[in-house]
Amino acid sequence: RRSSRSSRSSSSSSRMVDDDDESADDEEEDDDTASTSSQALRMRYEKQDRFRIDFQSVRREERNLKRNSIEYERTKDQYLAAIKAVVDKLDKIDPNLKAINHFRDSAERLANSTGEFENAKVAAKAATDAFNATKRKRYAKFMNSFKAIAGKIDEIYKELTRSEGNTGGTAHLSCENTEEPYLGGIKFNAMPPGKRFRDMEQLSGGEKTVAALALLFALRTIHPTPFFVLDEVDAALDRPNIARVASFILRNSRQMQFIVTSLQDRFFENADALIGVVRDPVSMSSRTLTLDLSPY
Repeated sequence: RRSSRSSRSSSSSSRMVDDDDESADDEEEDDDTASTSSQALRMRYEKQDRFRIDFQSVRREERNLKRNSIEYERTKDQYLAAIKAVVDKLDKIDPNLKAINHFRDSAERLANSTGEFENAKVAAKAATDAFNATKRKRYAKFMNSFKAIAGKIDEIYKELTRSEGNTGGTAHLSCENTEEPYLGGIKFNAMPPGKRFRDMEQLSGGEKTVAALALLFALRTIHPTPFFVLDEVDAALDRPNIARVASFILRNSRQMQFIVTSLQDRFFENADALIGVVRDPVSMSSRTLTLDLSPY
């Protein structure tokens, strides 16, 4: 009996302890719920404090309407309808909540593109400056050479066409494109002595040959060469022109060498040496003969 009584007392005491724990838990839950509710209520009041309703747009007679009156209800319905219209309009707008992220991405791309654009502008300016510098240098070199040749060609042409009783003809060069002469052509005009001005196409074969030789010898003023090779340049020349060309070559033979292929004796008699090409009947092939005329 004593043991059963003790067990009963222990079980009852354990029940009492459990009841006390449960009540303590309930009290803690109630405290948590109360604190949560008070916190939510405080946040609600704080939100309401941030918003201030402006009644300035409400007319004074509408503010003084009696509650539940016909005019009050009518005015209330009007304001509710206006509010509903605004809400419906906002619902139709359907704002994109990701727009701010898209804006940030677009702004970042714009900043990168702007930086690349500025770098491209700097590179383009540098390239343009380099191009213009090269263009000026090209123009200067071209015009220096052109002026040197144009200034010399008339003098050489006069020397090739001068004879007793006349001072020779005239020749000149002109650029078709004056701003960028290297992009256009160069016009060459020659007027033999005693003749009127004509285009080069209208000159005779001998006159064209003399003009071409004047241009060839004028080019030497900017690019000197150690020797000239002239292949039958006298084919279209008459004897007076052959004599003048041969005299010009003889006068300039101390500055450069001339190798002339010709069948005219007027060239032979002024040469320093003769080289002939003949056929060898024994070997049935060509052979050369050389004759030094310097002792004669």
